[in-house]
Amino acid sequence: MQIGIRLHDVNAGLAPERQTMEARAAKAREEGFSCVHLALSKVIRGVAFDDCALTEGLAMYARRVFARSELDVAVLGCYLNLAHPDPEKLREIQSRYYGHLRAAAHMGAGVVGTETGAPNPEYKMDANTHSEEALSIFIRGLAPVVERAEHWGVSVAIEPVWKHIVYNADRAVQVLRAIASPNLRIILDPVNLLHSGNAEERDRVIGEAIDKLGEHVAVVHIKDFVRSGDDLRAVAAGLGEMDYTRILRFMKERKPYIQATLENTTNDNAQTSREFLQREYEKI
Repeated sequence: MQIGIRLHDVNAGLAPERQTMEARAAKAREEGFSCVHLALSKVIRGVAFDDCALTEGLAMYARRVFARSELDVAVLGCYLNLAHPDPEKLREIQSRYYGHLRAAAHMGAGVVGTETGAPNPEYKMDANTHSEEALSIFIRGLAPVVERAEHWGVSVAIEPVWKHIVYNADRAVQVLRAIASPNLRIILDPVNLLHSGNAEERDRVIGEAIDKLGEHVAVVHIKDFVRSGDDLRAVAAGLGEMDYTRILRFMKERKPYIQATLENTTNDNAQTSREFLQREYEKI
């Protein structure tokens, strides 16, 4: 297992204007991480990351930055709404994905990662988010992005999330079958499959996701959760209710050297979260 972190969660101990991609990368390596989840707009200040900004030069410069820190880019994030109802806005969003795919090819990123949106401009769960119509809309929005990924020889990885269109393993299987491309992969975040109604059955939920999606999983996201009223609140690994046995066994037995990036960490708990996860992994 190769443990990474979202680069924008890394605080290099500098003033805000000096929290550069370079400083964050060096700090991530100092804290013992081997890869990162990179959201360009969150680590490079003062740039609107439209198509104009996503040049080959940017990608190759980023590649050098992470090579110096001995870090891989496990996920290049492009978490936009591919189910946006406005056709013109959807074309803009798809174009942004095309730029990230081109950048990923030059950067050597593992996957371009995305969640699966909602059928409204606000990107919020509504009464239609889990409908078959919403799923069809998302598949239509995603299909040309995957086609462009095939052109660049890189992969797109979708992340099932309870509050989004692809909210469980079965929905993810439908997308995989509909698009039928080897360049379409899965980011598996076990906590994102949980909600207040199934949290007590988390072992079953996670087990079913592994059984149905295992061969397509490219990256794992790791966090924890605590209950907050009728909802679940995400926290760093080791600070909540998660039992990681099922997911770590899957990773150890079937996914050698898979990249697992931590989420919802702070500077105060990132290293202890990484160490906790490594200890749990070594128990398997």
